[in-house]
Amino acid sequence: MTDHTPTSFVPLQHPAVWQAEELRDRTDFCCELSGDDQDELRQGRVSEAFAHRLQRIQDSLEHGSGCVLLRGLTTDGLAEAEAKHLFLTIGQQLGTPVSQAASGELLFSVRDAGFADDDPRSRGPNTRRKLSFHSDRCDVIGFLCLQQARSGGENLLVSSMAIYNEIGRRRPDLLAVLMQPFFYKRHTVDPGNPNPFCQQPVFSFTEGHFASSLLRVLIDRAYDDPQTPEMTDLQREALDLVEMVADDPAFHVRLMQQPGDILLLNNWVTLHRRTAFEDEDDPAKRRHLLRLWLAMPNSRPISPLFLENYGATAAGAVRGGMRTD
Repeated sequence: MTDHTPTSFVPLQHPAVWQAEELRDRTDFCCELSGDDQDELRQGRVSEAFAHRLQRIQDSLEHGSGCVLLRGLTTDGLAEAEAKHLFLTIGQQLGTPVSQAASGELLFSVRDAGFADDDPRSRGPNTRRKLSFHSDRCDVIGFLCLQQARSGGENLLVSSMAIYNEIGRRRPDLLAVLMQPFFYKRHTVDPGNPNPFCQQPVFSFTEGHFASSLLRVLIDRAYDDPQTPEMTDLQREALDLVEMVADDPAFHVRLMQQPGDILLLNNWVTLHRRTAFEDEDDPAKRRHLLRLWLAMPNSRPISPLFLENYGATAAGAVRGGMRTD
C-alpha cells in the first residue's frame, strides 16, 4: 500500500479531538440540571450559580470537547409550549437563537411529518429515515428530547477534528481536496436565499482556528445540476472517506436521548447523524425533539467563503440560520 502521509502533516492537538470511548469519560461532556435550576427557569429567573454553569457549558462547546449532554429537565406532564419556553430560555443564556426557516421560527420540531419524498416541505429532520453525518447552519445546535420513538432514532456524534487527523494520516492528498470549496445547492426550504448555489470547504482554518462544515445532500444536488461542473473522482473519493471514517464505531459515539435530555453540539468541530426509527401508532407517543440553532458570543472566526451562507464570519458575530421572507 502506498504511504500518502507527508512529513509535513501535523495532527491537530485540541480538546475537541476525541474518539468514542474517550468522550464518554470526559468530565465536560455530561452535566445535570438540578431541581433548583428548573424552578428558576419556570419562574423566568437564572441565578448567578446557574448562569456560571451555563458559562462553563458555553466555554466547553468552543474550547472543550465541543459537545455537552445536559440531563435532568423534567418533561413529564409538561405542555409543549412550556417545554419550548424552558428550552429557549436556556438557549438564550448560551447564545442568540437564529431562524431555522423562511418564516423565522426559532424552534423546529424534529418529528415525522409524513411528507412524501418529493414534497418541497420535506427535509431530513421531519422524516423517519436515516440521516448522513452532517453539520447545521449555525455555531451550536441544540436538541431537547420530549419523546423517543418506539425503536431507533439514536444520535451518532463524531469529532470532525479527529476525522481531519485520520484523513491526514491516511490520505493527505484527499485532505487537500476537502480544504477546497465544494458547490452547495440552495436548500428547498430556504426560499429567502437569493443565491441558487454557494461554495464552502469541508475543512478550513482561519486565524489559526479550525472549522468543519458538511451537508452532503446539498453538495450532491449541486453537482447533479447542469449549471455546475461535474464532481471530480477525487472530490467524490474525499467525501466518501469523510463518511467512512465517521461511520467507524471507533470514532463515533451512539447516544439515545431520554425525555428531558438536551444535547448541544458545536457544528464547527463535530458532525452528527440520526439512525432511522419506527414510531408508535399513538400520535401522542411518537418521537419528538425540539431543535435550536444558536450563534455563540464566543465563537471562532470562519473563512470568508462562509459569508454568503452565514451572513457574517467574524468571531462572536450573530451568524447562520435561514434568511426570512
